[in-house]
Amino acid sequence: MRGYNLCSWLGSAALLLGNVCSSAQDTNALLRGWLDAQIQIRSWEADFIQTRSLKSLTQPLTATGHVYFAAPNRFRWELGHPPRTIAVRAAEDLLVIYPKLKHVERFPLTGGATGRWRDALALLEAGFPRSEADLQAQYHILAQTVTGQICELTLQPRSAAARQMMPQIKVAFDTKDFSLRATELEFADGSTMRNDFQNAVLNPKVDEQWFAPNIPPDYKIIEPLKK
Repeated sequence: MRGYNLCSWLGSAALLLGNVCSSAQDTNALLRGWLDAQIQIRSWEADFIQTRSLKSLTQPLTATGHVYFAAPNRFRWELGHPPRTIAVRAAEDLLVIYPKLKHVERFPLTGGATGRWRDALALLEAGFPRSEADLQAQYHILAQTVTGQICELTLQPRSAAARQMMPQIKVAFDTKDFSLRATELEFADGSTMRNDFQNAVLNPKVDEQWFAPNIPPDYKIIEPLKK
């Protein structure tokens, strides 16, 4: 579950098989258009429906929530109403907060983490690619498909250590306005977590409290990566 808690937030910022685009040229044009649109995003928020599929369950688990993002790499995910899990990319940490349990997991984004955790956290530090060069530096593009007006990219982290946790990430966007429609994470055990976005607001005014949560003094803070 700890791997889920950390890795499930790696897509926020930013993540169906369909028919392959009619030509490589068309596909590349869509990819360039989507990446160009990322440059215009200073902030973003949306509702989402999260679907988790696990091999041990016959039916997937679903939940709703809200996500906030500020370029280049700050985000806040709130799962549940009221939130039962809050994940915040703060200045130097990733905080995963469980209000009912009065419990916080802190993952430093600098310093001592090594191996696959360090490589997975590096995806957070970099933020989501905002140019084709950034995208190619962080990911292999395994597939690009279009169904209706939705284009989906299937990405594989270039880091072998990160792939041990997340073999693939899918990102779906609208081919008309290049808005983000969904992300999906595939984990090493074959389970998946998909977020479908709706009611998105582009470039809302940023409230700094989104990314600087006040941790009450009675909350227990642990660092799972600290030995």
